[in-house]
Amino acid sequence: MPSSTELSEQYYNHIIRSLKKRDVTLEDIANIVIFLEKDYVHGLNETLAIHAIKKVLHKREAQNAIMTGIELDILAEKGLLSSPMQRIMQTDESTYGVDENMAITLASLYGSVSVTNYGYVDKLKYGVLDKLNDKSSGKINVFLDDLVGAIAAAACGWLAHNENKIADYFATGELE
Repeated sequence: MPSSTELSEQYYNHIIRSLKKRDVTLEDIANIVIFLEKDYVHGLNETLAIHAIKKVLHKREAQNAIMTGIELDILAEKGLLSSPMQRIMQTDESTYGVDENMAITLASLYGSVSVTNYGYVDKLKYGVLDKLNDKSSGKINVFLDDLVGAIAAAACGWLAHNENKIADYFATGELE
C-alpha cells in the first residue's frame, strides 16, 4: 500500500495529466491568480503563482474534488451518465449548483479570501474560464470551469496566509 505522500503525488500527477487533456495548464491557472492578486502581492510572478497552485493541488481534499469533477465531465462527454443526469450535464442546467458547491468547498479550504475570489472570478469568466465555458467546443466542462476557478482562488488564499514565505521568496529567490 502506498504511503499518504506517495498517494498525494500520484493524485497530483493524475490531475496534471487530466488538466492537460482538457487543455488547461498551470500557466493558465497562474494567469488567473496573478489577475486576482497582483494588487495585493506586489511582485507576484508566474513562478510564485504556480508554487501556490501546486500547494493547493497537493492537498487531499482539493485532489478529491478535482478528480471527481473531471471524471463526471468526462463521463458526461462520453454519454455514460443515466438520465436525467446526462441531460443536466449536457445542457449545463442553470439550476444545477453541485459544481459551484464543490468549487466553493475547495476554495473554502483556504479561507474566506478564497471563497470571495472564487465568486468574483466565476462571475467574470476570466482567462481560461471563458474557454472552458464555451459550449460550442463540444466539451462538457460543467465541473472543470468551476474547479479551475476554485484552484486559482485557493492559491490566492494560500498566498494571503503565507506572507512570511512570500517575503522569504522575494528576499532569497527560493521557494520551500
